[in-house]
Amino acid sequence: MSRQKRIGILTSGGDCPGLNAIIRSVVKYASLKGWEVYGIPRSIDGFVDIAKGKLQPEDIKLKENGYDIPGVLQGLDVLHFLSGSVLGSSSKENATLPEVTHEIMEGYHRLQLDALIAIGGDDSTEKMYNLSKQGNWNLVIIPKTINNDVAFTERSVGFDTACNTATQALYDLTFTAASHERIMIVQTMGRDAGHLALHSGIAGGADAILVPELTPKLNEKLVDELCRYIAHMRQYRRKFALIVIGEGVRNLEGQKDHYIAETLAKLINEHSRKLCLAGDEMFAGMDEIDTRATILGHLQRCGVPTSFDRILATVFGIKAVNLIEQERFNRIVIWENGDVQSKSLDKIIPLIKWCHKNDACTSPLDPDGFMVRTALSLGIFLGDWEHHHLVFSNEGENVYYPTNNYLQPTTNQEIQESGIVNS
Repeated sequence: MSRQKRIGILTSGGDCPGLNAIIRSVVKYASLKGWEVYGIPRSIDGFVDIAKGKLQPEDIKLKENGYDIPGVLQGLDVLHFLSGSVLGSSSKENATLPEVTHEIMEGYHRLQLDALIAIGGDDSTEKMYNLSKQGNWNLVIIPKTINNDVAFTERSVGFDTACNTATQALYDLTFTAASHERIMIVQTMGRDAGHLALHSGIAGGADAILVPELTPKLNEKLVDELCRYIAHMRQYRRKFALIVIGEGVRNLEGQKDHYIAETLAKLINEHSRKLCLAGDEMFAGMDEIDTRATILGHLQRCGVPTSFDRILATVFGIKAVNLIEQERFNRIVIWENGDVQSKSLDKIIPLIKWCHKNDACTSPLDPDGFMVRTALSLGIFLGDWEHHHLVFSNEGENVYYPTNNYLQPTTNQEIQESGIVNS
């Protein structure tokens, strides 16, 4: 048995399915080693409560059978199935004020922790890294976000469940869209990354998917091509359509729009009527198009974690404990090539800081990647034609492929010039 350690665990930033599965994994594995685990409530705000005496260490000590849940469900195992975070989370902590930082440091050291496991996205990772350097903490990060935009990990906890939620919504909307011959536009989360929109769009049978990496902003040409695409479908007796748009796509003015799906619906309605008035037979009946928008919002952060998210959460938790046991601190757990690995935060943080400074996504969708090619091979509309070229297959079918990586936030040269190491 390894030397008894005292470790802390917290969840930071927006919640997602799978957080409790991570907590369960860490507590069960660490308990088998004879370690003590302390659950910090409401992210780093919990350290402030400890510093002020509002909480005592014994109040937040986690044990394998430490939750008093009414009825026959006892212990931590029930957490495996719950979304949200039993520790609470916060995305609004202010650790920049000197007095707040002092209380955070005091709370941390009062717990006499050997290490801290912080579960968070890229914003939380940078925040925790900065605090760990100030307080000389032994830190391990576990990535979670429905956006799947944490650098260097192929998957983050919560993404798979969010994809399932959005896919189910598309499935449900298909039948009401077909019944009323409507154009249904579904807005997904994802921030400035299009992973959630693209994955759920393909799985949910979307006809068009707009992601910020391929369509950074709406424009008249895009709306025109999309309406023509819909008109083409209607010529072949397909009177309804499903469109997925990521929240990172901006409006005509290039501004962020919390209701971008509704904005697009209005543009489609207006332009369809114009096309109909032009008198071209192809656009006959386009003035009758009924377009509706559905914003999934925080529903994507809810739901029972999928089996994959539970497994990912479990192996991430075990890996984090192993890293602490090996005294390999200042690292982030990652999923790479079907295996759990870890990477030094010193190599990742410069990239995160650079992207935050330049308002760029830390792990964007690859415009030339396999998932984009998959969507294009299915004939799914993916955005501005000016950024695609038309290729004719042997069967004479039209397939659109992106011509370049014009929307990658960084190039290798830019990264090198910025002093960033991403290997």
